Amino acid sequence: FQPTGLTGKDLKKAAVSFGQSGNTTGQPVVSLEFTQEGSQKFAEITQRNVNKPVAIFLDNQLITNPIVNEPILSGQAVISGNFTTDSASQLAIQLNAGALPVPIKIIEQKNISATLGSDSVRKSVIAGSIGLGLVALFMILLYGINGFLADIALIIYGLITLAIYKLIPVTLTLPGIAGFILTIGMAVDSNILIFERLKEEVRAGRPFSVALELAFGRAWDSIKDANVATIITSLVLINPLNFNWLNTSGLVRGFAITLFIGVIISLFTGIIVTRTLMRLFLSHSHTSKV
Repeated sequence: FQPTGLTGKDLKKAAVSFGQSGNTTGQPVVSLEFTQEGSQKFAEITQRNVNKPVAIFLDNQLITNPIVNEPILSGQAVISGNFTTDSASQLAIQLNAGALPVPIKIIEQKNISATLGSDSVRKSVIAGSIGLGLVALFMILLYGINGFLADIALIIYGLITLAIYKLIPVTLTLPGIAGFILTIGMAVDSNILIFERLKEEVRAGRPFSVALELAFGRAWDSIKDANVATIITSLVLINPLNFNWLNTSGLVRGFAITLFIGVIISLFTGIIVTRTLMRLFLSHSHTSKV
């Protein structure tokens, strides 16, 4: 092959299209569009090389050598052959890469160990455990025995959530861990709403058993509204129907999935489990301090 003077800077773009006539109708082809200067060069080359191959090189490696069927004067050409959509796309990518105005050089190369990722996950788990312990202590100090019962419900929440992660299964990334920790806070928030409502009912002079049922019933609307809003947001981020106009990355989906699962389970543990534990405690005790 002889140099022609036509280089990557003379190519405006390369793209995959489908043949419109002849044997290539409906078949994947690669469409080329040249710059004004490149069009003139390409016209001269094709006029001199009808029924001859014109090779295209990238980094001194031959990537394709199509046959010139006729002179091409328009600055637009089509490379046809036994392409699949993937192979045509790959050739278009190579041609566009060759059109870059500067060469690519390796400045620095590093190998990153997988232990860095595992170390980040380990530290996140430690941070989450410390946060969970502080939250549990806060609940006990602020609400006494009721806070202790809420902590038991929180432990049950964690066990159920991790069991579901194992069954699905869910791969815990750093955003996923963040979603899990966030739902722990939301579960505690539900209990705080209930206990504050319980305080109000007890101050109003109602018996504890009556105040307990009223507190759960009246706090439910606020808890439901907040969690339903979070569930809707999570579903949008998960994009379960894969809408093209809603392009969410894997990391975002990981966060949204753990958030969605956690909110559903926190509703169960915050309303059902905590309520059941408090009823059991009430049945074995004549009084309870709020």
